[in-house]
Amino acid sequence: MFEKNDNPLLDQLQKKTNVKPDELFKLANSVSNANLQDEQTVRQLIAQVAKLANKPVSKAKEDQIVQAILNKDMPMDFASLAKMFNKK
Repeated sequence: MFEKNDNPLLDQLQKKTNVKPDELFKLANSVSNANLQDEQTVRQLIAQVAKLANKPVSKAKEDQIVQAILNKDMPMDFASLAKMFNKK
C-alpha cells in the first residue's frame, strides 16, 4: 500500500526524528492492516511507535491512547494529535 519514494519531506523527517523512511513505511503498512478495535493490537502499535521514536510512553498515557482509539475518539488532525500527546 505504501511505497518508498525519494522525497525531500521524508529526508527532512529523518533528519528531525532519526527515523529511517523504510521504518516509517513498515509502520504505516502494519497500521493500515491492523485491527484497531483489538486492544492488544493497539497496545503493540503504541509500543512500536514509542520504540521507533525512542520516546517512553507512560502506562497512563498508553491507556489514554488505547481508550481513545477503541472508542473511535481519536482526533484525526495533526494539531489535535500533537496537543493530545503533549499533555502531561
